Amino acid sequence: MAFSLIPDYVFNDYTALTPAFLRAQGIRLLLSDLDYTLAPKSQKEPDAALRTWTESLRAGGVTLAIISNNRSPVRVERFCGGLGISYIGHAGKPGTRGIVEAIRKHGVPASETAMLGDKLLTDTLAAKRGGIRMLMVEPKGGPVGAWNHVLHGMQEPFKRACRQDMRR
Repeated sequence: MAFSLIPDYVFNDYTALTPAFLRAQGIRLLLSDLDYTLAPKSQKEPDAALRTWTESLRAGGVTLAIISNNRSPVRVERFCGGLGISYIGHAGKPGTRGIVEAIRKHGVPASETAMLGDKLLTDTLAAKRGGIRMLMVEPKGGPVGAWNHVLHGMQEPFKRACRQDMRR
């Protein structure tokens, strides 16, 4: 199966994804990475902006679920509990196990599901392999550490190749 690593959309951050935008795309289930996508890794609990956004999705008929590669459930459980949303931990991205499990759990077809994330080689690759749309964001808090600066720099050509680059 041939696929591209170019995301379907690129945004500055998650707040650009409104319920109206997602509904217009036919998205009812939004799977999201946690670290650097919704909050910097150092942020222990959801902030007011994230709570407001989560509530707007819920009110708009969009289900949000976290798909995280965190090996320890402590951070993800605390974060998701504070938002009242479900999660799949130790999801194994770029594998598709977490995506398949979330789709099955929520009863929404892949055609009505999208992945939100900040990494090309985990989030984007998993979404493309799983047959769902990929919505990429800039990392919350910026890339941390030398490796993340290199990694995010390497992702930029793929983001620029995206026809729906909403950062402009």
